[in-house]
Amino acid sequence: MLHRVPAICAALALIITPVWLFATNPAVARSHPLLPSLLLAALVIGLAVAVLTVRAGRRRRGPQGRRGSPVPAGIGALVAIGLMAALAWLEPFALTDEQGGAAGVSLVNVDLIEDATSITLAPTGGATRGLVFYPGARVEALAYVPLLSRVAQEGTVVVVLKEPLGISLLQPGQARSALEAHPGIGRWVAGGHSLGGVAASAFASGNDAVHGLLLWASYPLDDLSASGLDVLSVSGSQDRLTTPADVGASRNSLPAGARFTEISGAVHAFFGDYGDQPGDGVARTDRRDAQDGIVEATNEFLAH
Repeated sequence: MLHRVPAICAALALIITPVWLFATNPAVARSHPLLPSLLLAALVIGLAVAVLTVRAGRRRRGPQGRRGSPVPAGIGALVAIGLMAALAWLEPFALTDEQGGAAGVSLVNVDLIEDATSITLAPTGGATRGLVFYPGARVEALAYVPLLSRVAQEGTVVVVLKEPLGISLLQPGQARSALEAHPGIGRWVAGGHSLGGVAASAFASGNDAVHGLLLWASYPLDDLSASGLDVLSVSGSQDRLTTPADVGASRNSLPAGARFTEISGAVHAFFGDYGDQPGDGVARTDRRDAQDGIVEATNEFLAH
């Protein structure tokens, strides 16, 4: 029995982790296909390991029956458990309401078009400018729709990207497909929240079709001071993940005309609707008031 313990542990990790994530977090199924695909593959492998382990246990072995070395089996089990721990850590922050419960999205004068890798918010009256937006690390794209739909209402096509495993830097050029899908848009701005803003800065600096950069609680990856980009940086005074000091230090890496708007009392998680975030500061203002300020500054910038 003891020689089967590693296989049992591996099978349990490979089965329980996907089942738990799919059952408890609706954002998993809504995310970029890479995460649910990996989880489904793990589930299938876990079931196969469980079946093979049960069959092996039913075989009768003679006194001279040979058993494999427990070392490779133990290493394999540790690898499987480690991979499942990594996927569990990548669990996305899901869209929530102000009380932290499951939330829906209400749209006014905006059409929502969703596919496997993006959510497009198109104003019903048409638009000539666009914003391609990278979410923060491990935050589902849908969590930004309540704020960005208010941006779309003012005449901007907004494409919110679903990032592979929720990490924008795994595919910083992902926004290129959004630009190609909307050839009628004459002016594009790349934007993002937190790590998403870092990816947006990398995309904007290397793409001539992008005229502006929108940073929500973020800063650029490289020196963009000579880029000629129009830049708006919106941040929160109580943010402890992208601190005011971090934002201040980014000034020298941005063009001289970059604009900075600090939302008094706001924290990192106010830039989306996904609840609290570990390591964040303590808010000293109401979420709705802070988000009104974020949206107002963003709309003024995009209309410029």
